[in-house]
Amino acid sequence: MADIVIADDGILFNGRTPEVKPLGGAESAVIQLAEALAARGHQVRAFTTETQSLDYKGVSWLPLHARGRYAALPDTCDLYIANRGDKLISRVQNAKRRLFWVHNPASYIAKWRYVTKLWSKRPTIVFIGDYHATTCPNWIPDGGRKTIPYGVTEVFRTADMHHDIPAARAIFVSNPLRGLDWLLDVWQSAILPRVPGAELLVYSGAATYGGVGDRKSAAMARVLDRARQTAGAVLREPIPKAELIPELLNSRVMLYRGDLNETYCAALAEAQALGVPCVVERWGSTPERVLHGITGDVVDGEAAFADAAVRVMLDDGVWQSYHDAAVQRQRSWSWDDAAQAFEALI
Repeated sequence: MADIVIADDGILFNGRTPEVKPLGGAESAVIQLAEALAARGHQVRAFTTETQSLDYKGVSWLPLHARGRYAALPDTCDLYIANRGDKLISRVQNAKRRLFWVHNPASYIAKWRYVTKLWSKRPTIVFIGDYHATTCPNWIPDGGRKTIPYGVTEVFRTADMHHDIPAARAIFVSNPLRGLDWLLDVWQSAILPRVPGAELLVYSGAATYGGVGDRKSAAMARVLDRARQTAGAVLREPIPKAELIPELLNSRVMLYRGDLNETYCAALAEAQALGVPCVVERWGSTPERVLHGITGDVVDGEAAFADAAVRVMLDDGVWQSYHDAAVQRQRSWSWDDAAQAFEALI
């Protein structure tokens, strides 16, 4: 059994948060990894900006600032995972193995405050995908680089697939600033006219992103207001993942352009694990999540995107083929697999 410490100094969350409200991908990943490592028999302490302690699913969730700024962190452990923030890299001074886990495009660490700490401590930098790894400049100092994709959450990997072919209903589940405006254009001009009565269900809003969402709420609101006024589109607030599953299962296709900031896209991975065909453009990590021509379509340009969406929404044979392949091929990598990959770095 190893002594593992994970630290995050971003938004407020702990192991119970996903049960009561939507949560961003990086925070969800911390929870899933912590629980998977604990299930493998390790002692796991996760420090976040929450002010209350919590023991949940084998993980000890502790306040990061319990005795002053970062003072709550221990001096040593077998494996220390500093999540995202530069101020965390040098903490846990005598950790036997140190990792720096990044989630957003890694060009942001090419700043003096990151580089000095990376040079001093030389942690192994952990990326979440092949595209993601390419966003980190080669000259950034490190103690090695490793790519470990997120696991797919168990509730998505094990959901019952026995249901009828859904009606012509598309779904968008992402940040409204990641292509929703573009999608509404394509939906209005090239998809809905060819699939009369179709529906585009939009689960999107600022609440999922904590303080970041607050800072960008005005820009998000403009896009969301447009969704409210778009024919066939139905706007709903983000909901916890467990509540989202039936909505995904009743959707014919997930439509998402992609984004250069999309380094993994858990929404696509979860939809694919549920057998939902996905139509995406070739942006960021989308080609790593969708198998082109097998579990969905990875295309270039508005016309190709619209054609692929219409085909999946109208052709039962295409839908069934993509659905079956997604269930067979897109639910194999679990958080236990990801935890084993982290474990191998101890």
